[in-house]
Amino acid sequence: MNSYELAALLAKALDSKKGQDIKVLKTEELTTLADYFVLCTATSNTQVKAMSDACEEAAEKQGEHAHHIEGHRDGTWLLMDFSSVVVHVFTDEARKFYDLERLWSDAQEMDMAEILKEK
Repeated sequence: MNSYELAALLAKALDSKKGQDIKVLKTEELTTLADYFVLCTATSNTQVKAMSDACEEAAEKQGEHAHHIEGHRDGTWLLMDFSSVVVHVFTDEARKFYDLERLWSDAQEMDMAEILKEK
């Protein structure tokens, strides 16, 4: 599975748990941290955890595993590092605080409509 396919898979997993404002940013030409960042807003701390579980389950079915997960304890944000793809799930307040869209404004935003309709 290439990094784009993994990013799409994870975006779909977030969407399946009713994630809001999901964005996939192509960062491979801007940083060595990851090829894609997947950003999402959750409406509650419980939903943050549910989205984490959905991402882990979807990835593991494809033989992919998160190398590192941060942020479970307080439930306002979560980072899942799959090496080539990093998933960021925030509550609305935390997303505004970290403002990754502004920080990575040079990244190409992938078309979510296309991603969600792919099988």
